[in-house]
Amino acid sequence: MKTVVILSDSHGRRKNVEKLFPLFAENDYVIHLGDGSADVRDFSRENPQKCLVMKGNCDFSYGMDEYVLETEGVRILCCHGHKYGVKSGLSRLVSHAKECGCDVALYGHTHRADICEEDGVLCVNPGSLGDFFSPSYCYLVLHEKKATPTIVPLQ
Repeated sequence: MKTVVILSDSHGRRKNVEKLFPLFAENDYVIHLGDGSADVRDFSRENPQKCLVMKGNCDFSYGMDEYVLETEGVRILCCHGHKYGVKSGLSRLVSHAKECGCDVALYGHTHRADICEEDGVLCVNPGSLGDFFSPSYCYLVLHEKKATPTIVPLQ
């Protein structure tokens, strides 16, 4: 079993990110899906084996465009989502995930937390950790080829 903390769109609200540092330490992976990628830069440098950082449309130098993580028999596409037009629907994201052989697509950009399945691909948006009114992240459990996401409001 592997556990993953997924966050996105922190937009410089480091205090919200720092609240999650104890959680980061006890999980197998931390994935930042962009727009505020620098907010986890120090953690990523100290923990390169467990931290994956994507570049969003507001990030200019730090992070990867996308990444495919394979663990526990699950292939996961990690991206910000803006290049796939996720504000207008998930069809392009799902199509790309399928091309990459992925079972799960993680994305941000919309600032709206969502978990849905489309055309056999589990799509997960953790919401915006930088949101002033309802910041959230996702806790993902991977076990025996199964992915179980939970959206968690930041306390």
